[in-house]
Amino acid sequence: MTAATPAATGPNGVAGHSTGPGAGIDAEPGAGGAGADPLLRLLRLARPLRSQLLVAVAAGAAATGCGVALLAVSGFLLARASQHPSIVAISVAVVAVRGLSVGRGVSRYVERLASHDAAFRILADVRVSIYRRLERLAPAGLAAFSSGDLLTRLISDVDATQDLFIRGIVPPLAAALVGAGAVIACLLILAPAGAVLAAGLLAAGVGVPALAAASARGAARRLAPARGELAASFTDLLAGAADLHAFGAQETGLTAVTAADADLAAQARRNAAVSGLGTGLSAAISGLTLWGVLVLGVAATGSGTLTRVPLAVLTLTALAAFEAVITLPAAAVQLGQARVAAGRIATVLDAPDPVREPATARPLPDGPLHVTMRGTRVRYQPGGPLALDGIDLDLPPGRRIALVGPNGAGKSTVAAVLLRFIDIAAGTVTLNGFDLAAYAADDIRTRIGGCPQDPHIFSTTIWDNLQLARPGATDEQRADAAARAGLLDWIRSLPLGWDTQVGAHGATLSGGQRQRLALARALLADPALLILDEPTAHLDRDSRQALTRDLLTATAGRTTLLITHDLDGLDLLDEIFVLRQGKVTERGTHAELISASGAYQQMWQAGQGASAASR
Repeated sequence: MTAATPAATGPNGVAGHSTGPGAGIDAEPGAGGAGADPLLRLLRLARPLRSQLLVAVAAGAAATGCGVALLAVSGFLLARASQHPSIVAISVAVVAVRGLSVGRGVSRYVERLASHDAAFRILADVRVSIYRRLERLAPAGLAAFSSGDLLTRLISDVDATQDLFIRGIVPPLAAALVGAGAVIACLLILAPAGAVLAAGLLAAGVGVPALAAASARGAARRLAPARGELAASFTDLLAGAADLHAFGAQETGLTAVTAADADLAAQARRNAAVSGLGTGLSAAISGLTLWGVLVLGVAATGSGTLTRVPLAVLTLTALAAFEAVITLPAAAVQLGQARVAAGRIATVLDAPDPVREPATARPLPDGPLHVTMRGTRVRYQPGGPLALDGIDLDLPPGRRIALVGPNGAGKSTVAAVLLRFIDIAAGTVTLNGFDLAAYAADDIRTRIGGCPQDPHIFSTTIWDNLQLARPGATDEQRADAAARAGLLDWIRSLPLGWDTQVGAHGATLSGGQRQRLALARALLADPALLILDEPTAHLDRDSRQALTRDLLTATAGRTTLLITHDLDGLDLLDEIFVLRQGKVTERGTHAELISASGAYQQMWQAGQGASAASR
């Protein structure tokens, strides 16, 4: 693996670039990328559904137009009926009232169906893109995001962007069409009144929404982040409930959640106030415009220019025309929120890959793997301290090696490099003599795998948790993996056996059972190089010794990299590396290191002393 070039290093110090189907919501050349308006990026997703959105616009305009025409025709019918004409003279108007009533309901249904269907299809694509992006970023690329905030971006922020398609496209275009039609009709009846109506519609449909959006801009910027902060705080509160209770810190946790909730409520109140003000201004403009049209119409009627039937049509048309624009101020406020939410989504989609993918990936070699690291250096931040500083490591087929050392020594970073979760800054990492970076990261993980330091146990059955490693595994293969991990007898003793539910994060299992289940999953995957990162963490001494004995038996003859603080059983391994501050300070067999009077001997003696004290 060659060193990352400066041009390939992202802003978070992680080299890479966005590739693959989940690289972002821009999926075609020239679509724009980071820096483009996030709502415009979402609009580009609507291109395949533009005919459906045009149907929604046409249906929305038809529904609102039917409402305006219904009131205008009703005015004509009532005014004409006051003249006591024959039924034939008003029969067309009577039929039109019925047709417009039915047409309004049908058109509104079609508009809602088309716009919501298009919006939900696009949002589904966005969610898939986000999940695929998160999959590529994990784990090294997710350091800047909390789990609660990511969940908010995936659910609440995506939901907020639906306002772009439901309220940001159809209502404004429908309002423009209907408003233009109403103004033209009024101009034909009485030109001055038509001009007054045009001014009123522009003020209510353009001026008030612009004012509302500007007034709510500050709150809109804070609303989505505040929602994310609340979700993050609440997630931390739930995840750490046991520890908070144990240390009597419940009030501290609740205070943080209460503060986040108060901030979110304050932003929501400000948004609601602005929306209410916009609706009130629109209603006031509507009333003033209607009075202006009515005064001009009455004056024209008094002068004989207009009769009472056209006056009724003119007045009621002006009144109904504001139905098209009355919702636009609130829509403008919601679009401001949607823009911020879309920006938060784009932050995830535009996050740089933690590793660079080769332009043309080499095929993985068949058979055993030989992995070497020479002078390997790794930084998590550009210009930051070295997490690994010149590591040399050789893992030929069948060799079992242990990495030991204090926290922060770089042990887990070695695993991250081999699993292609992070790129190196200098040195080389090769697989069977070829640069590890020449292989696709996903391909590497089919041959190099193992058990992470904190394995996730899914809230499902033991069977489902195990077969995650190899969905097509046979019953015999699953049973063999469980037996090698020391779980099979226990599973068979359970009333439901393999179908036993393990609860959220394996809550119904003991610490040792969770670790053994994760080990069985790693063994079932059967990687050529097995990496075990702190497999005995969080266990008592007896459980650690039993699990270590079982995993060393299970990995006999298999290429294995064991990362551990526990020195029991390491005399069975081929070589031990002692790491400190990213460097190898000692290496050798257990017996050689014990006799070297170095850091390993001190750790061994400290462990033996702790063991004696516990007995």
